[in-house]
Amino acid sequence: MPVTSRALLRWQFDLTWSLFEYHLERLDAADFLWEPAANCWTVRRDPDSGWTPDWADTEPDPIPVPTIGWLSWHIGWWWTVASDHLGGRPPRQHTDIGWPGAGEPTVAWLRGLRVEWLGQLDRLTDADLDRTAPFPWQDDDEHTVAHMLGWVNAELMKNAAEIGQLRLLRVVASG
Repeated sequence: MPVTSRALLRWQFDLTWSLFEYHLERLDAADFLWEPAANCWTVRRDPDSGWTPDWADTEPDPIPVPTIGWLSWHIGWWWTVASDHLGGRPPRQHTDIGWPGAGEPTVAWLRGLRVEWLGQLDRLTDADLDRTAPFPWQDDDEHTVAHMLGWVNAELMKNAAEIGQLRLLRVVASG
């Protein structure tokens, strides 16, 4: 039975999301800001603007270990930008993407991004998948919207695995 590219990408997304949901259901608010190492990236409370993620324009060496809070903001940031591109909206900058806060607010935000993404995916045609993708490869006409969808799936899978590993380490560390 032949499978369309869109159906395969949707199946892969749904599989990745189910693995992510396993961890989302088990996160508690304290998991988000737990710092697993001294050299760590997290989200910090700013009384004027809510939560601010640690950020560097060039990747530091060594790379800081991210917290679940930072990773969840990171997912929201790249996913929002990918969704902006897919929806034909001007893409937002990382400074425009706020983090809702530890626990249920962030879990609900990520689930909301999933619903929006699925709505966009379900409207795509094969011709749409073959269009040039403007993100994450700027000025590269060799990558298509199908490539972008595959990248989103891979990025979500990677970030979900990182969050899951951090959650498991925190459980073990707290005894």
